[in-house]
Amino acid sequence: MIHAIRLVGTALAMVAIGLMLSTGSAWAQGTVRAQGQDVTPGPGVPAVPGGPPLGLRDFREDMRKFIQAISTYARQQKPGFLIVTQNGLDLLMKPEADDETRRAPARTYMMSIDGLLVDGLFYGVPEVGKPVPEERRQSMLAMVEEARRARLPVLAMDYARDNAVVSDAYKQLAAKDLVPFVATGAGLELNRIPGSGITPWGVNPKSVISMAGVRNFIYLRDSSGFGRQDEFAFKMHDTNYDLVIVDTFHGRQALSKQAVETLRYKKLGAKRLVLAYVNIGSAASYRYYWQAGWAPGSPSWIKDPFAGDPDRYHVEFWDPAWQAIVFGNAQSYINGVIDLGFDGAVLDDLDVFRFFTGEEPSAQSLP
Repeated sequence: MIHAIRLVGTALAMVAIGLMLSTGSAWAQGTVRAQGQDVTPGPGVPAVPGGPPLGLRDFREDMRKFIQAISTYARQQKPGFLIVTQNGLDLLMKPEADDETRRAPARTYMMSIDGLLVDGLFYGVPEVGKPVPEERRQSMLAMVEEARRARLPVLAMDYARDNAVVSDAYKQLAAKDLVPFVATGAGLELNRIPGSGITPWGVNPKSVISMAGVRNFIYLRDSSGFGRQDEFAFKMHDTNYDLVIVDTFHGRQALSKQAVETLRYKKLGAKRLVLAYVNIGSAASYRYYWQAGWAPGSPSWIKDPFAGDPDRYHVEFWDPAWQAIVFGNAQSYINGVIDLGFDGAVLDDLDVFRFFTGEEPSAQSLP
């Protein structure tokens, strides 16, 4: 089998040349078109049908099934592969079958993930460093408690720059028994190690081999400002965070397996977890899979761009062609993440379902 995502050196960058998903492709009898050939999803990967018309779809359930399928497939490829969802708290509960006015835990969905990451419980949404609205906080905390009842670890990320606010954010998050990180910026501005980067909140000298052992974490979406990727890896190695979340790309080049392995060790020498950022709800024209000629409506599953981010587009995330980019075959994003040696993935843009329901954009996270 030819692996278009071979993670030695430039790894995923090879896919930028090799991946040629047909714009009109769909899973027929469990197959997809990639590089001009039929690619059959791996064992146990469901061939997701087109489903009902838009007006009859349950978009929240579509997203749950998407994540469940990613989880099943990833663990078939790498047992123990971790799936952490970023926001999407609405997915934790679903209407009861006999009374849609009542909601109950979505247990099958919750059992398919290994943890949650929530944005802005105390500070930073909608403005970095400012307290969040009380209504938002209480609503999110209620859903966080549902996750905790399901014994799901919860990572919590606030946004602040002032030292006094940063300190207060850490104290409030820790008081709720959440795993805290306070970033100085959101989205692609997640690009620096706060402070010295050497003494994170709650330094843990022990090796961390599961989400249950994580006491603190750092999240970096853009590592390009650290110089070469080996410089970035060594800079991160000089910290003691229990969990590191990074993009699979360092600038235009994919991280190497060696870089990921370097990220795996704290300065103290103990091991930690390294998760990859994977966006499953939007497509970006600067990502490796983007093809010349793609635009809203071509292929049909690409929709309008995000407000304030014209190079990122909503996608019909239930479409088999988009899902085949994310998981299910040797050329998929998840396979690339696994081959690089990551311990798991953080799945983002789950709230894209609101675009299709006509709801206001989610206030759960910053872009």
